[in-house]
Amino acid sequence: MDTTYLLPAVGISIKDFPKDALVRLMQKGHQISISDISIFELSANGAKHVFAGTLSAERVTRGIRAIIYDDRITVIPMHDSSVLLMAFKLKRLLNDFIDCLILSSAVNRCDAILTEDNDIQNLKRNKEFAGFVTTVNPKFKIQTLTDML
Repeated sequence: MDTTYLLPAVGISIKDFPKDALVRLMQKGHQISISDISIFELSANGAKHVFAGTLSAERVTRGIRAIIYDDRITVIPMHDSSVLLMAFKLKRLLNDFIDCLILSSAVNRCDAILTEDNDIQNLKRNKEFAGFVTTVNPKFKIQTLTDML
């Protein structure tokens, strides 16, 4: 799962995006996994809002704790060798290394990645990406929230 879906947990809402997406996915029985780099991204985004005065630091830390300590959410370590090795390869296809780590975590440990990111979505048609996935997880899919709900 991409970090976008976790933002409401720390108090950051996204226009035209359901605040309860994470809860709805869990209610539908989906197993939720995130890269631990998403915790960093949540912290960085939260820090921007805390600095701007639109969120309290307590709200951000409470949301992050809720995610970390929720037994229904699996946190995938970004330092895992298979995750890092694929992330290095994905860097040729994606500019943002954080996205490479998130995508690699999903390919190595999940059936799909849930993301609204256009750069990741565009990899559906990329032959080099298909080659990476075929060797590691041939049934892997890139999906959006609409696809899942």
